[in-house]
Amino acid sequence: MDKLIVINMTVYSHNNVNYTSEEDIMKIHFFGTCAGTEPMPNRKHVSFAIEKDKELYWFDAGEGCSYTAHLMGLDLMSISNIFISHSHMDHVGGLGNLLWNIRKLDSLTGDMAGKSVDVYLANNKTWDGLMLLLSQTEGGFKTNFSLNRKEVHDGEIYKKNGFSVTALHNTHLGVPDDGKWMSFSYRIEAEGRSIVFSGDLGSLSDIDSLIENCDLLLMETGHFKPEDVCNYIKDKNIGTLGFIHNGRYILNNKEQELATAKKNLGDKVFIAEDGMTMEI
Repeated sequence: MDKLIVINMTVYSHNNVNYTSEEDIMKIHFFGTCAGTEPMPNRKHVSFAIEKDKELYWFDAGEGCSYTAHLMGLDLMSISNIFISHSHMDHVGGLGNLLWNIRKLDSLTGDMAGKSVDVYLANNKTWDGLMLLLSQTEGGFKTNFSLNRKEVHDGEIYKKNGFSVTALHNTHLGVPDDGKWMSFSYRIEAEGRSIVFSGDLGSLSDIDSLIENCDLLLMETGHFKPEDVCNYIKDKNIGTLGFIHNGRYILNNKEQELATAKKNLGDKVFIAEDGMTMEI
């Protein structure tokens, strides 16, 4: 693990509504960093976005993600794509509200006219249920923009404006009888950087082919001990490890788990927090 990228970490209060991004630099904003637990202080379920060229590329949509993002000062109407790893509630529980809030903000400004929002989601039933739910809101959820569901499959699923996303199925939901995988991990390439989001995994080896030579690995700890993750990747060519979708080990003893991780990896590891912004 001899790669290193420089990451400038800044934590913004949720009350910092005046935060805007003026620099032409890629950023990661964390809206939720918790695994699928009961409500926890200062942590909502997993969700983050990568900001590039004033656009937001959104990954997973746990509870309250749009609320947190808006109060961080981010423009929800700059979202062009949403990528969902799988349909468990801690990953999609805030998706309906995210789309509703985009529509609500657009009703005040009209800035979304003629634009589109694409949602990459493997599960047809989740999408159909979400659309049915939203159709029951005011005006039948008529929008000023197009809303499109996109299929997720192994391989490159998105490439535009110097930003690409490659999906790889994982075994978090088991091996499907019909060959239709429903849980995915993602590798993002942009600005000469590579970021891997594990999603939820069945085995650490699920992402072996994605993490090679990646600059930043955002790894879930809801199903694995952080120390086991560190031991697994320490001989792999990964720049920085960030813990996200954090489970009991980190929630119950964050400082000790971080200290143990740093013994293995030095300063190339951090624990993501709700409301955190990182420049990369």
